[in-house]
Amino acid sequence: MVIAVTGAAGMLGSQVVARLTGDGAEVVGVDLREPAAGTPGTGYRHLLGDVRDPAVLRIAFDCVDAVVHCAAALPSYPAAQIRSIVVDGSRTVLDAARAAGVPRLVYISSTAVYGLPKQVPTPEDHPYAPVDAYSTAKADAERLALRYRDADLVLPVLRPKTFLGPGRMGLFSMLFQWAQEGRNFPVLGDGGVRIQMLHVADLVDAIVTVLRAPANVANDTYNIGAAEFGTLREDFQAVLDAAGHGRRVVSLPARPTRAVLGLLERSGLSPVYGRLLHKLMDDSYVDIDRARRRLDFTPRHSNQDAVLETFRWWQAHRTGGAAPTSSGRTSRDPWRQGVLAAAKVFF
Repeated sequence: MVIAVTGAAGMLGSQVVARLTGDGAEVVGVDLREPAAGTPGTGYRHLLGDVRDPAVLRIAFDCVDAVVHCAAALPSYPAAQIRSIVVDGSRTVLDAARAAGVPRLVYISSTAVYGLPKQVPTPEDHPYAPVDAYSTAKADAERLALRYRDADLVLPVLRPKTFLGPGRMGLFSMLFQWAQEGRNFPVLGDGGVRIQMLHVADLVDAIVTVLRAPANVANDTYNIGAAEFGTLREDFQAVLDAAGHGRRVVSLPARPTRAVLGLLERSGLSPVYGRLLHKLMDDSYVDIDRARRRLDFTPRHSNQDAVLETFRWWQAHRTGGAAPTSSGRTSRDPWRQGVLAAAKVFF
């Protein structure tokens, strides 16, 4: 097979490229950035370009058997940029795929389309309920994608939970840095909420599964999340234990802390965005039974597997004790902690 992957230099896209080329496929990657370090040279061709550029996509999608659309924005981006990348980018990708006669397109959506659901586990038929610029863009883009699903285009939609694994930095780098320095780590309230995550290897497995599945099975929408997960306190404590300094997860009063963090975010002094603050106050997990039944797919990694493997990768690849200089443009970047970097002296 010949498969095109958008966002091929990103944390997810690069893992998809490695898996597909390892399985013997020829892969064409599209990204604004150069290929990720370690990207296979055999069976891979990289195109520098924007997914909002039809000319680039005409080249990338020529004579391919499938497209995996991984390119996305992060919740930390400005609202207009989120919408441009997520909605306009998806429209350009979908139009290019249709024009090229691509028979299958795997669309990577997000459980953010549910907003902050009170129904847990959250099923796929839960209505869209976006609460911010990011979740609104993801919901609108998914609605758009589903309109392209027809007799000529098989269009699986995957809604993953937050995924981790080698290469993941973002906000998790703050937990890892504090743990490595021998500090306690704070949670809102008692940390007893159950927050489902996902190992990136399981998401890649799900992508490969829907690429290979019969059309009548693939042509559906699937939640993808860890089958085994506990509380946020347990997951964070596992990282502190792995760091070996005897530190603990400590509780902060939930509502006052959330109010302060919300003010800092609006002032540009904290990378912790609003929807995440609210999400960490309640249980957040999705129903993955449809993927089990229809795809015969069950994730192999627990939350703690994902978090600890990411921490071990971070330990092996961190650059000394230097403060992050990135603004968090990608999930591969350690984010600046803003005023939170100063707060760690109290822990």
